[in-house]
Amino acid sequence: MQGAPFISLDCGTVPENFTSVVRTTRPELLLLIDAADMGLFPGEFRTIQKEHIKDVSIGTHNMPLSYLVDFLSDSCGKILFIGIQPGTIAGGESLSEEVRAGSESLIRIIDKRAFETIQPFVPVKQTST
Repeated sequence: MQGAPFISLDCGTVPENFTSVVRTTRPELLLLIDAADMGLFPGEFRTIQKEHIKDVSIGTHNMPLSYLVDFLSDSCGKILFIGIQPGTIAGGESLSEEVRAGSESLIRIIDKRAFETIQPFVPVKQTST
């Protein structure tokens, strides 16, 4: 995969509209990057396992991202979902400086294909009282 070309798509809130590109190109690695409420500082990012997507999803998509991952799983070698903690979730807000800096850091990691350096998201276990 080292040196393999990237196809980058800004799918907005309707990534399901771009599934034909994935099914046609059948990438070795599909990166899905989205805002995720993980309880972190704005701009921090983590890899998120499919079973935890629903726990961090902000719900701005027409189709739950976990369904999208299921739908595309037979068209890719591997799917890696990366969540980045937003500063605010209100629509129409521009990126905060923290999120912009986190995004730039993530771009450098992607460019180097150093995905193993991204920490995994670990859900906080709820304790009952």
